[in-house]
Amino acid sequence: MKNQIAIQMDNIETIDYEFDTSFLIGYEAQNRNYEIFYYNPNDLLIENGNIQATGYYLKLYLDQNNYYKYTSDKTKVELKNFSYIFLRQDPPFNMNYITSTYILDLLPETTKVINDPTAVRNATEKLFTFNFKEFMPPTIVTKNLYEIENFLNNFDDIITKPLYGNGGEGIHRFDKNNFDPTTIEQYLHLPIMAQKYIKEIGQGDRRLIIIDGEYCGSVARIPKDGDIKANFHAGGIPSKTGLVFRDKEIIETVGPLLKKNNLFFVGIDIIGDYLTEVNVTSPTGIKQINMLNNVNLEKVFWDKLEAKYKLV
Repeated sequence: MKNQIAIQMDNIETIDYEFDTSFLIGYEAQNRNYEIFYYNPNDLLIENGNIQATGYYLKLYLDQNNYYKYTSDKTKVELKNFSYIFLRQDPPFNMNYITSTYILDLLPETTKVINDPTAVRNATEKLFTFNFKEFMPPTIVTKNLYEIENFLNNFDDIITKPLYGNGGEGIHRFDKNNFDPTTIEQYLHLPIMAQKYIKEIGQGDRRLIIIDGEYCGSVARIPKDGDIKANFHAGGIPSKTGLVFRDKEIIETVGPLLKKNNLFFVGIDIIGDYLTEVNVTSPTGIKQINMLNNVNLEKVFWDKLEAKYKLV
């Protein structure tokens, strides 16, 4: 029963095949003779003290129009019988998300969850960057509209973004001429982040992939003309990049802490000289890195994972 993996993710029917990293992780596992079990976060449960999930065994195919096939009816499984479970659902990071990490924490040590649920819960993506504040742009986190207006007065051109979203949702750019309190207020049920606008965004928002604390590849995401959002889900265009600006220095500082905290697979985001996010929930980008550099990061991922835990 141990030569199998489970992937906790959003609906497989609606993934973006061109960008989805979970698919590549699963496909490489299939190539290594793992059975793949897929389930949604809502189908995670505790029964008689055991951590279970209901979902489907499946096969994956390199065919955009026919990329998966269920090989079982919907079935309930004991997650302790799996070698690895991949926590790959997208934010929002809310109480449903947090609850799933608490449940997965109850699994025995013989089943490895990637990324470690305790570490994911403690490494809130935008706030975790304050562990490396020497690399951050000027930033505030607040629910106070007055503080945001004062921050704008100090820096003239700012970006605001929710703390717990993904894919560029809720990101806005303001200067003193277009500042709109109404737009800001709709997000202030929680604190939001405001940062000085980084003009180097025109050269791309770089996604660097860190696997077990080591840099493994990067891609620049170029925003469309007139847009500030570079996320692939928001229309960002992939472009080849090496390590530029302060990338090496940032990696040397960030990598060891990620490894220490059992954050095995992470995507860090850098614009110009500045670290803007540390993505630990469901980082993407390896398809684009593969395409632009003729590499297979999913193989690197699995080589490092199997070498680290030696479960099979």
